[in-house]
Amino acid sequence: MAARVYITGAAGSGCSTLGRALAEARGLAHLDIDDFYWRPSEPPFTDKHPPAERVAMIATAQASHPEGWVLSGSADGWGDTILGDLDLIVFLSMPAGLRLARLRRREAARFGDRIKPGGDMVQIHQKFLKWAASYDDPYFSGRSWQRHQSWLAGQEAPVLRLNTALPMVSLLDEVLEQF
Repeated sequence: MAARVYITGAAGSGCSTLGRALAEARGLAHLDIDDFYWRPSEPPFTDKHPPAERVAMIATAQASHPEGWVLSGSADGWGDTILGDLDLIVFLSMPAGLRLARLRRREAARFGDRIKPGGDMVQIHQKFLKWAASYDDPYFSGRSWQRHQSWLAGQEAPVLRLNTALPMVSLLDEVLEQF
């Protein structure tokens, strides 16, 4: 039976990590939205594909996996057409302080000295952290908790809400129980 699962939440909540684990456990393709959202660039994560291009690339990838897929990340505000006919939506949440600490560790491991004072990515990193911290601000117009809640309220697919402060193996078990 095909499975189409969308895992979403705030940056740093573990969408990609859980997405990879679920795809591996179920023998499905893992499609990470960041791979379609960002063009390869140096420094990385500075050049976006236009929304229509992202949607077309993701739709093509989805169609090439009729056995199913796990899509992780956020298509918030631009990708509703690729989110139709879902079997399950997994919404991940985590307290802001823990998320931001996780993001700082991830970015330090990924970019090292490039994000430290004097590095070529210090401003990009600071801007990213400020954006990620805005997720819980009810007045933030971008990807936010409030926008996610509004979107989730209108979905027909079942929604599984998980607090990702739990160990990954526990989260994966909870998602696998849905199948």
